[in-house]
Amino acid sequence: MSSRSQHPADSSTSGQHLQLAAAGHPLLQGLQQELAELDKQHLIRRRRTVEHVHGANLRAEERDLVAFCSNDYLGLATHPLVVQALQKGASLYGAGSGASHLISGHSRAHMALEERLAEFMSPCIAQARALYFCTGYMANQAVVTALSGKDAAVFSEELNHASLIDGVRLSRAHTQVFPHKDYAALESMLQNCRHQKRVVVTDSVFSMDGNIAELPRLLALCEQYDAWLIVDDAHGFGVLGEHGRGVLEHFALQSPNLVYMGTLGKAAGVGGAFVAAHETVIEWLIQKARAYIYTTAAAPALAHALLTSIDIISGEEGQQRRAHLNKLIHQFSEGLNLQMWQLMPSITAIQPVVIGANAAMLSIAGNLLDQGYWVGAIRPPTVPQGSARLRVTLSAAHSEVQVQQLIQAINRLDQMSYVAQCFAEVA
Repeated sequence: MSSRSQHPADSSTSGQHLQLAAAGHPLLQGLQQELAELDKQHLIRRRRTVEHVHGANLRAEERDLVAFCSNDYLGLATHPLVVQALQKGASLYGAGSGASHLISGHSRAHMALEERLAEFMSPCIAQARALYFCTGYMANQAVVTALSGKDAAVFSEELNHASLIDGVRLSRAHTQVFPHKDYAALESMLQNCRHQKRVVVTDSVFSMDGNIAELPRLLALCEQYDAWLIVDDAHGFGVLGEHGRGVLEHFALQSPNLVYMGTLGKAAGVGGAFVAAHETVIEWLIQKARAYIYTTAAAPALAHALLTSIDIISGEEGQQRRAHLNKLIHQFSEGLNLQMWQLMPSITAIQPVVIGANAAMLSIAGNLLDQGYWVGAIRPPTVPQGSARLRVTLSAAHSEVQVQQLIQAINRLDQMSYVAQCFAEVA
């Protein structure tokens, strides 16, 4: 199947329209030429419009699909109790907050959510307090910039999320990037650091690889060298740990050096994010974090709905959903039998299958889409050149039958690619 099916937006008609729009305007022409270059490299991205969603099943652009690309890891985005709570929140607080948190936008719902999150994370963070943000991107930028600055040294993991990278850049701190999971290199950097203010920044679950940072080693280094450890647990909160407290519970960690960011639009199924840390850290963020201070607060209805999400995550139903998800993860990793492609080692809901070339990966993703499976198609610059991949994400909303069908489809396509390569080598 041609990779063109993955990108109807870059058809010749669309390209001609861009050229006509840019005619005679040097700024537009420059952008159009850069877009054309992206197209040649199979790097044009497009959006698909989703019409409705029910669990892992959705309809998009007149196709009924099973989504293996969502981060709704526990299937809470369409949970009836969460939806009802959102509706109730809107009836109580209206559609929006109307102001920033430090003016009149901080509602009782926001306060209740922050208190609930602080209580939930207290086994991992002493004297915990929590702060709710509109997005995970904003939360990461806020915490990195507020805890560092021009007089600080920041040590950033090579595979960190873009929001952490941008936060580090905005901080104007002295920055060093340590290789992926190379903690000996990090220790050498910390030993040679002459800055009194030190900050180590890492993802917990790496979003494109699915593997987990060795947080016990990182925390030991941060405690030894008196550094903050900022942990972005976007893909761990709600999923990892017996009660869903994320990577800190997974490793049984507790320390005043920890500054924890968890997103609430993935496993929690709603939106926004939070930072949990010692109460002194949170008070500092309220006073100094520009991404918190200078923006309108998220709709209180979202915070109201999230109270129900946290109750589900922390309760018996949450444990059942995590158990089902872990069963599906094992089923998928054990069921693939690949000869051409590589399944990256991961015990999380993120199961990447590395294809290699951009065009080949787009063709495979398009073939899966034609079979009714929507799988994330990840290309550079999100991943390194030559490592384009299918980013399969599993959810408690999936059934074992659906996962088995995807396994069979991927195995079949891998076998077809292997046979085609064998014929090409003989020829």
